[in-house]
Amino acid sequence: MKKHPGTTVIHNGQIIDGTGAPPIANGVVVIESGVIKYVGPADTAPSVPDDAERINANGGSILPGLVEAHFHATYFNIRALEDLDIKYPVEYVSLLTSVNCRLALECGYTSARSGGCLFNVDVWLKKAIEEDLIPGPRLSTSGREICSAGGLMDWNPDFRKIGMEGLVFIINGTEDARKAVRALVKDGVEWVKTYPTGDAAAPDMNDHHTLCMTFEEMHAVVATAHNHNLKVTGHCRATEGIKNALRAGYDCIEHGTFIDDEGLDLLLERNVPCVPALYFEKASVERGKEFGLSQRVIDGHQETLDGGIESAKRILRAGGRLGMGGDYGFGWNPHGDYARELTFFVKDVGLTPLEVIKCATKTGAEIMGRGDEFGTLEVGKLGDVVVVDGNVIDDISILEERGNFIAVLQGGIVKAGRIAPPFPTIVKEE
Repeated sequence: MKKHPGTTVIHNGQIIDGTGAPPIANGVVVIESGVIKYVGPADTAPSVPDDAERINANGGSILPGLVEAHFHATYFNIRALEDLDIKYPVEYVSLLTSVNCRLALECGYTSARSGGCLFNVDVWLKKAIEEDLIPGPRLSTSGREICSAGGLMDWNPDFRKIGMEGLVFIINGTEDARKAVRALVKDGVEWVKTYPTGDAAAPDMNDHHTLCMTFEEMHAVVATAHNHNLKVTGHCRATEGIKNALRAGYDCIEHGTFIDDEGLDLLLERNVPCVPALYFEKASVERGKEFGLSQRVIDGHQETLDGGIESAKRILRAGGRLGMGGDYGFGWNPHGDYARELTFFVKDVGLTPLEVIKCATKTGAEIMGRGDEFGTLEVGKLGDVVVVDGNVIDDISILEERGNFIAVLQGGIVKAGRIAPPFPTIVKEE
């Protein structure tokens, strides 16, 4: 991804650097050759060249680019399970993902970690973004997911004679688990996404208290993935599933819905981050009927929401790490609503805006394994910055509206926001 070759000065705004530190009033950020060279008060800012590009924050907020830590780039207006993997061919899915990625960038999300992707599209999507062919967040990829036979994602009945290779590897036992990971190694992914537990969406066979993988299968996934320097995460709601994942050596926990004291100790012992993805549950409860969800499913989502709120608070208050994001792309939880997760964690969960912004920037970058490159406004890091009208500490919901973004920068280049030029057509040099 190209960097701005010159100097950019962002001024006249409060700086929220993503570390959790108090805001800096009347702050300035100086970016040179795509890298942050100064962050601090205006009265101690260094001199800059006369031709430096200047961005006026209009008294608003200057903060690191947001990180969507559970990004399903290939999900698009899903209303039923069939929409996950057989609604569209891979050619159209690829086009939809480019739309979702551009939208994420326009919403201030300069980076994202894939939480599972149809047809391995995110690997090639990352390449297109990094080569400036299309706009989108910096990506950590995961490709196809892994689930045991009969588990949450093995929903196509055998009589249909339809495979699920585009969405998920269905495994039976440890040899299948190793084989699936090795296929992902060849695909070029960075994260292996698994399904140790069920979900409220499948109350008959795989509800949110059901285990969908054995410990032995999970351990085989981890051992094989770590041997090839891949990280492993998993959809973990059930208490025992969370603990199995942590004992098996998982590098991240998705949801962590019903964590108990033992699970929390295991999480903290290895400093494993958790991405609760709670706004999806709230949206399912509030809009489920509108999209035909049964009352039984909605009630399950309410139980998951209540449990997830308690678990997320316990993790953070105990010194654990939370990432923000999750499961956007459903009809009732569409792409573009990403920042509603942040508002939810302030207004419903009770975290402070500074805590939530830290989770959505610094911790997100750490989960991606790139915390030394971006995620905070610090000298030496990439100039991935968002400039927003208004005070996000007073009202974090400002981040929900794309129209409030003055500028979204990657490597010092303005890619989105009100002052952004139309995205140029890039002709690759031979």
